[in-house]
Amino acid sequence: MDPSQKETLDIFTRTRALLTGHFVLRSGLHSGHYFQCAQVCQHMDAVERLAELLLARVRGAGCAFSTVLAPAMGGLVIGQEVARQARARYIFCEKENNVLVLRRGFTLAPKEAVLVVEDVVTRGGRVIECLDIVRKGGGAVAGIAMLVDRSAGSARFDAPAVSLLELSFPTYPAGAVPEALARLPVEKPGS
Repeated sequence: MDPSQKETLDIFTRTRALLTGHFVLRSGLHSGHYFQCAQVCQHMDAVERLAELLLARVRGAGCAFSTVLAPAMGGLVIGQEVARQARARYIFCEKENNVLVLRRGFTLAPKEAVLVVEDVVTRGGRVIECLDIVRKGGGAVAGIAMLVDRSAGSARFDAPAVSLLELSFPTYPAGAVPEALARLPVEKPGS
């Protein structure tokens, strides 16, 4: 684990954002671990540091962008802080009829370079929705930045992607939850 990964894990642990128990993830899968980024986001010094570390990874990957797009709810705070530190424009998408869309008058200029920023990725569904939004809106995907990649790199995207932390905790479909995990009360903390 490199120093920035260790620091990231320390921040999640210190802010009690890495939870253990029995959780249903946004993907519908069950897990004994959950990243509740809202716990980190109440500590602005932690948000500022995580954004600084994430932006260093983005820049180290050679990703040039003028706009940050984040999905609501999870990516809102970290996306805004990344945009602030990069002095980039910041927009977000939100659910409408259970699909992510740009609202509130947000639009993209032709070929506008957009960095998609998300907090935690398990399968990458919301990131893929954001990539589609950028392309359908006429923008150009510059890259993807994630605080935590729960897939440990197995979630694949058709754009360059970086994360601060790659951890792969086991996940299970509802019908295949191990007995020890099934005995625990189920929580669905939300993103």
